[in-house]
Amino acid sequence: MPINLFRGWPNPSLHPVPALNSATKAILSNPLLSTPALNYGPDEGDPNLRIEIARWLSDFYAPPSPVPASRICITGGASQNLACLLQVFSDPLYTKNVWMVAPTYYLACRIFDDAGFAGRLKGVREDEEGLDVGDLERSLAAIEQRTRAAEEGGRDGEPNQNRGQVNFQPKRTFKPSRPWRKLYKHIIYTTPTFSNPSTKVMSLRRREELVRLARKYDALIISDDVYDHLQWHVSASAFHGAEYPDKAVVPRIIDIDRFLDGGPSDEFGNSVSNGSFSKLIGAGCRVGWAEGTEKLVYGLSQVGSSRSGGCPSQFTSTFIRELLATNALQTHIRTVLQPAYSKRYYALTAAVRKHLVPLGISLTNNPANPKPSANVNSNNGNTINTCTGGSDSGIAGGYFIWLRLPPSLRASDLAKKAQEEEDLMIAGGNLFKVSQEDYDDSDDGNSEKRRRRWRILKGLSGCVLHGRRRSDLRKGLRGLRDS
Repeated sequence: MPINLFRGWPNPSLHPVPALNSATKAILSNPLLSTPALNYGPDEGDPNLRIEIARWLSDFYAPPSPVPASRICITGGASQNLACLLQVFSDPLYTKNVWMVAPTYYLACRIFDDAGFAGRLKGVREDEEGLDVGDLERSLAAIEQRTRAAEEGGRDGEPNQNRGQVNFQPKRTFKPSRPWRKLYKHIIYTTPTFSNPSTKVMSLRRREELVRLARKYDALIISDDVYDHLQWHVSASAFHGAEYPDKAVVPRIIDIDRFLDGGPSDEFGNSVSNGSFSKLIGAGCRVGWAEGTEKLVYGLSQVGSSRSGGCPSQFTSTFIRELLATNALQTHIRTVLQPAYSKRYYALTAAVRKHLVPLGISLTNNPANPKPSANVNSNNGNTINTCTGGSDSGIAGGYFIWLRLPPSLRASDLAKKAQEEEDLMIAGGNLFKVSQEDYDDSDDGNSEKRRRRWRILKGLSGCVLHGRRRSDLRKGLRGLRDS
């Protein structure tokens, strides 16, 4: 039977079926609850679910002041909502580029392509602190310089596909103006905590720098905050029976944008948190949430599909509301998911050290340090308690591990051989590239591009969580070794 370490799905044996059964009965047995559940929902989503999500997020992230429900909008999950965000807040004529951390969640690229940005996805390198903000700023500055030159030269803003560059007239747009819409010049896409696939945790310093950079260059940061609750101590020996972490180890980008330097620079802000219950309950529930400024989440709720069909996943979202209101979901995370996934993580990383490290393959991660190291003064009387990344005694989490191969091996070749000879499915690093321009095999003399290509092409990703048994994980790693 194949061993699939590629598939990033929740393990079926860990679905909260009993809790969902109770929640479903509670809703469907009461006409006062079932009738609105089966009707079109409010554009922003069930108001009681928004309240429960705000309470849950406030408890987990502990921002300087609680998250108000008015900052929450119910969505059809992180993928569906990414498309909706682009429909409302980007424009293929006005928005210049989409910037994605590399290695990236590769299936998001199709969503950006479908929104009109094919050929304009740009990779931003990732180092030990996460997304390299300096690298991004240099690229943004170069784009702005070319734009100014185009304006002064009177160019019409048509794309130059040969060079992969696009110049724009800033006032030219494809979409009509709406009172609830803001079009951003740039979109920045990242998974800042337990990134897919690298598992990196973006440091607090980088998060602050990224928010300030987005404000400077009129960018919207879309943060996929889908793995944050799946966290544990980085090693079994460090655990020693301690409680599983129940607070976020690093503030979200959305919280930093809310409070840093007095708060957002306008009513829309420069970030949105894209959340999902798919990783906690099951991918088929198709319910998520977005958090942003009140203006931004209202604008998101006015996307055409919601104005026509009402809140996405209205029916299923009422079950989620029941899970949160009764603390069933919180209990499931603490008593089922964290124990099960941490054991699988320990088994897989131990197998890596035993079978692969002697072959020159290294496990790369930067677990977050749970000890507060600084305070961010927001200039409005609030303080954000902060933690940093990079400690070996910290917190690990998410769905994946990221392996780095020695120079003699190429990830795509090894992944192919593992599947053919060992019936083991893993993902080669070339799958997670952002654009062919940045990561092809040609040698154009650009040393930075060569280093970036090496990091991607020498990477392997494996899912920690989908395998039913820890023995499957160990067997898979032995198969990878034998490949």
